[in-house]
Amino acid sequence: MTPVMASADQIGEVFARRPKRADARRNYDALIAAAREVFGEFGAGASLEEIARRAGVGIGTLYRNFPKRSDLFEAVYVEEVRALSASAADLADVPPWDALVAWLHRFVDYVGTKRALAEELVHDSEVFRSCRTEIYAAGEPLLHRAQEAGAARPDASFEDVVRLVSGIMAYQFMEPAQRQRVLTIALDGLRHPAAYR
Repeated sequence: MTPVMASADQIGEVFARRPKRADARRNYDALIAAAREVFGEFGAGASLEEIARRAGVGIGTLYRNFPKRSDLFEAVYVEEVRALSASAADLADVPPWDALVAWLHRFVDYVGTKRALAEELVHDSEVFRSCRTEIYAAGEPLLHRAQEAGAARPDASFEDVVRLVSGIMAYQFMEPAQRQRVLTIALDGLRHPAAYR
């Protein structure tokens, strides 16, 4: 089995847990949205009762969908990865450099949520590795397209870009606007020098 197939299988297992009935699916989706918000605000130790409250469901509904706290972490993490990966396809008609920059801004938002979840996920777990593979499969083509267009430095790898963005996100900014400015400055270093002429 190839790594990409393994990735799809592992992420597919998490998605297979989603309920099929419409009302149960609404509750599941509301719990995922509330968990993303609450984990973003309070970190991985956030109250499950607060998540259920914001989702508008009882705590029993939360536990029926996510028997263990780790099940909820995994589900939110996989949902975030899927949304981030899918957003790359939305940029197919955008000029190469603009598409790369737009996706990297979305990546920054993802990393903000991921920090709280990653503390709880085992980094060498299959789900974690599968999600990383999916992110690279979405982001690398955007970088290559920008490089082929002469808009991005040819010597930069996608791993370089991930480390650049992750390094920025490791710092606590006083305001989101400052974080966006710092990211914009950093991405200027990724531009091909000829693009400035």
